[in-house]
Amino acid sequence: MGFIADSLNRIQPSATIAVSTKARQLAAQGRDIISLSAGEPDFDTPQNIKDAAKRALDEGKTKYTDVDGIPELKAAIVAKFKRENGLDYKTSQVSVGTGGKQVLYNALVGTLNPGDEVVMPAPCWVSYADIVALAGATPVFAETTLEDGYRLKPEALEKAITPKTKWFIFNSPSNPTGAAYSAADIKALTEVLLRHKHVWVLTDDIYEHLLYDGLTFATLANVEPQLYDRTLTMNGFSKAYCMTGWRLGYAAGPEPLINVMRKLQSQSTSNPSSIVQWAGVEALTGPQDFIAEHNAIFVERRDLVVSMLNQANGLQCPKPQGAFYVYPSIKAIIGQTSGAGTKIENDKDFVTALLEEEGVAVVHGAAFAGSPSFRVSYAASTAALKDACTRIQRFCGNLR
Repeated sequence: MGFIADSLNRIQPSATIAVSTKARQLAAQGRDIISLSAGEPDFDTPQNIKDAAKRALDEGKTKYTDVDGIPELKAAIVAKFKRENGLDYKTSQVSVGTGGKQVLYNALVGTLNPGDEVVMPAPCWVSYADIVALAGATPVFAETTLEDGYRLKPEALEKAITPKTKWFIFNSPSNPTGAAYSAADIKALTEVLLRHKHVWVLTDDIYEHLLYDGLTFATLANVEPQLYDRTLTMNGFSKAYCMTGWRLGYAAGPEPLINVMRKLQSQSTSNPSSIVQWAGVEALTGPQDFIAEHNAIFVERRDLVVSMLNQANGLQCPKPQGAFYVYPSIKAIIGQTSGAGTKIENDKDFVTALLEEEGVAVVHGAAFAGSPSFRVSYAASTAALKDACTRIQRFCGNLR
């Protein structure tokens, strides 16, 4: 198909979306499938946020808005950054997009050229590397280890940076590992970045409010104010506010960068949904108490899943302190054969056989540049998680 752009041949469809789609198709065929593949809270959007959207509809707030967000939402975002992160921004430093993914896309595609490099800790979220590749630049993976809880060490960051590095992408708590960084952890990384003045920082704080075990959230530009002028701090509504399908994300950073992002958005989607933006205002300014209630449930689920997976033959599952993922290693399983006769040569073989033989959908580590492992989302009901983990134990027990 010669009419396809060369840039599209550099990327793959999102693996997490592909697994979720396959799980839905199998369920539609009558298979008993438990999908733990999507990064999506199973809680409903809080009622006050839904009511704000209904009000916006009833009040006729259904017209085009400014390309990158209504003034009221930008003001609420500025207040949020000040209140929760100790960061001072003007509304002209804020960009609102159709989901956090668009915000990341605008920043990267709007700034990268062929030959540029972007450093990211591995394992990392599936879309970072593909967006970088689409822009013609090169993703560079700074390796982390299970022994370090998948937290990036300053030495690994230093080693990954070259004169071609344009961005460092940092995500805490992390998708896919749930790794969360303390202010001290981040400070050690910022000392490396201060030595490399040509490197910009894109910090993805989408899981900010999903932190456990008494850990306090820290964001990079606050930990090291000297990096404020070259940091884009990204966040959104999908995880903490249970608004995945609403598609609303935002970032704040230096004005020249925000202008670039607005220019790109003006020629792609224009404004995010006007109705959703008003719901976003309510999310940031309304009651926040449900977040702690949800987190208490997430902690129970995390502890259940970590315990049950560590009892499975051949799995090693660290206990993360954030997000709603665990990332077990299957290193001890490679080379074995499943109960139905599938040779497990890599983590894709493992997740494919697990789905076909036990009806559990998870995502293979290769999708996140971190093999041999798989990602489990524990944003599912406790009953479903118990059932799924029992099936995973059975599957691992049948390996030979």
